[in-house]
Order: sequence, then C-alpha cells, then structure tokens
Amino acid sequence: MSDSESIQMQIEHVKKRVNDAMTMAKTLGADGAEVAMSRQQGLSVSTRMGEVENVEFTNDGGLGITVYKDGRKGSASTADLSEKALKQAIEAAVNIAKYTSVDECSGMADKDRLAMAPEDLDLYHPKALTTEQAISLAKACEDTALGYDKRITNSDGATLASFEGFKVYGNTHGQLVGYPSTRHSLSCVMIANEGDDMQRDYAYTVSREFDAMESAAKIGQQASIEALSRLGARKLSTTKVPVMFRADIANTLFGHFIAAISGGNLYRKSSFLMDSIGKQVFPEFLSISERPHLKKALASSAFDAEGVATVDREIITDGSLATYLLTSYSARKMGLKTTGHAGGIHNWQLGMKESGQGGDFDAMLKTLGTGLLVTELMGQGVNVVTGDYSRGAAGFWVENGEIAYPVDEITIAGKLQDIFSGIVAIGNDTDMRGSIRTGSIIVNEMQIAGS
Repeated sequence: MSDSESIQMQIEHVKKRVNDAMTMAKTLGADGAEVAMSRQQGLSVSTRMGEVENVEFTNDGGLGITVYKDGRKGSASTADLSEKALKQAIEAAVNIAKYTSVDECSGMADKDRLAMAPEDLDLYHPKALTTEQAISLAKACEDTALGYDKRITNSDGATLASFEGFKVYGNTHGQLVGYPSTRHSLSCVMIANEGDDMQRDYAYTVSREFDAMESAAKIGQQASIEALSRLGARKLSTTKVPVMFRADIANTLFGHFIAAISGGNLYRKSSFLMDSIGKQVFPEFLSISERPHLKKALASSAFDAEGVATVDREIITDGSLATYLLTSYSARKMGLKTTGHAGGIHNWQLGMKESGQGGDFDAMLKTLGTGLLVTELMGQGVNVVTGDYSRGAAGFWVENGEIAYPVDEITIAGKLQDIFSGIVAIGNDTDMRGSIRTGSIIVNEMQIAGS
C-alpha cells in the first residue's frame, strides 16, 4: 500500500468518527456541532558538534468538538477516538454550554460560505526517511558549516525534521472534509569567534517537498556566513536614517498589519486601522494579493479552520485597504461576512508598480544609500492599538550602497502608520519560506536608538 493510499484510509476512518461525533451531539441535545481533528507523525533529529543530540518520533493528534445550544457554546477535546471517549467529550461540551452566556454572534459559519468539495492543492509529499539517513543529513549540514572557516569554533547544532499528517473538519451543516499535508525542514545554528567577540546566527530551508529543500551543504555554509558576517559589530549613535529590512525580516512588518486588520482587534476597537476600508495605508505602488490555492505552497488551504471556502482576495489595492480579515464570529460582531481567515492568512503576494520595484538585494542597498540594514529583530514592543513600534535590532551599517560594518544592541522605533506609508522600495529577493512572500523593504526614515 502506498503512502497516499494509507493516509487516505486514515482520513476516511477519522471522517467516520467525526461524523459519529456530530450525530452523538445532536442526540445529546445540541442544536449544532462542529468537529475538527488533526494528526501528525514524523521524525526530528538534531546533531551538535558531530554528535547525535536528539532523536524524536512524533505520532499524535487530537479531536476537538464545539456544540451550540440555545445561543450558548461549549467545547471539549479528546485524543481517544473510541465511542466511549467521544461520548464523554460531547457530554462535557454540552454540559459546559449550559453555563456559558448567550451570544447571538456565536455559532458555525453560514452554510453558503462552506467548502463542501474542496480542491486538492497537492500539499502531500511524504519522504521515506530512516533515522540513519536523517542523522547523516544533519551531520553533513553541520560538518560543512564547521569546516567553512577556522573562526567557526562552535555549533548550536543542525536539525532535520520531516512530518506528515492530515486535518479533518465536519459540522452539522453537512460539511465533512479533510486533506493530507507534509512539511520538511533543515536548519543549522553556528557560532563564530574572533578574539573576545562571539556571534551566533543560523540558516534554514523548508518545503512541502523534501527534494525541493536547499542542500545540507548550502544551509551549513550559509549558517557560517551569517555568523561570520556579524563579527566586529559596533554600536550606533542615536539618529534618524533610512532603514532596509532584509526579506526574511520584512515579513514581520506585514505581521503587524495583519493584526491591525483582524476582526478580533477591530470589533474590540483595539486597532489603529479601524474604519480604514478604502483608505490609503501603503504607497500607491504597493498591492497585496492573497492566493490560497497555490499548489504545494506552505500557506495554501482550500478552507479555513471553520470550513469556510478560501478565495483569491485583494488585501491592498494601489496602497488602499480593500478588506478586513474576519472569522464568522468577528464578522457577525461587525455586521459583515466572514472572509475565511479563521486560523490565519493564505499566501500573501506583493505586487509593485515600476516606481516601487527595487531590484535584487544589491540594488536595494544602492537605493538605501546610507542607512541601516536590519537582519534581526528582538522583543515585542509593538502596540497595535496606537501603532507604536519599538524593537531591538541588529544588522549592518550601509554607506554609499555598500555594507560597511555589522551593528548590534540598537533599537529601531517609529509609528506603524509612518512605516507603512514610508515604504519607498521593495526588492525582488522574495523569501518564499512563509505565508507572506516579500522581498527586502526600504522605509524612508526611522529613529535609531544606540549608544
């Protein structure tokens, strides 16, 4: 039996148990119910300084059930799929619902929004991998890193992980859907020394397909290059300068934007982007599109955590906000319709008119001219209510379009409103390893607090 046939059999078995659970819920007096189950299995190995540090096998999952009765809601979970355990969990959920407050906005997603026959997005690419093979790859990654330069004297290890699993969701509207997926990754963390200076950095690769990952040698080499580049870091004096966020860091800016347009913060009136539909948030050259159905992509999904069908959607059009990100509950609170964002976003892609296209990484440095290149952020000093932004940072000082020297122990600060509107260029060095696909970003000016 192939891996694909085996996991489909598991999905069908879980679908039956999910259907049984919904039937039990109705029998026990629930007006409606929704049930979700996920299961994951796989292998993770870590090596450090050539020795095996950790070998971990994962095979776990859990079923969660939410029932609705007379405008009240109750939830329970179980890892046991036996009929007795399911009944106990459902009884617990029904009993909990008796003591919760009536909330007219709670309940399952509207039936007409559900994905009854979701598209196969080709997310399942299992890899037959023995423990010995996984250890060999992790060691090869670390060995390459350690042998790259004599100043690489220590390691925090290399980790290879390969997981496969599935999700099943059903509700008493008649929806019962599921899909399998895989996720493979390799990372390496190295330590560089020169005199009394010690610096640490890392590199990683991740993909739905094992063979689509970067090679172990390349990740090891990149981890060492990153660590070495930070040796001799200096402090900066307090100043205001243009700031470039490297592509793998730039996505964090959009993470704060996501929080500001998410329904939970909006209906609580806890966002600086309240009442902003149709208003200018970013420069006119910038647009953001959501594409949930990209084959093999890391953030693809045919339906969200409530079973709502995902659709192609424009988030930002010519710099203006086109939509909020809403679950069924937050949408009802706001008198709107869900946008299918229970559980997160789905493959955001940035589009730029010619005026905002910054070229590759080197071209972006030229555009920056003299300023700060940020390659690491620390701390959580972001207030989504006011837009205040202040985070610890490290990176490089850039002069005349060339990296001059590394810097650390600084803080960058500003207002998210000004940061978003102050974007002057976006590079084509797009980082594809997450749910937000963006290149490096240059902001016209930010406050730098240093020595």
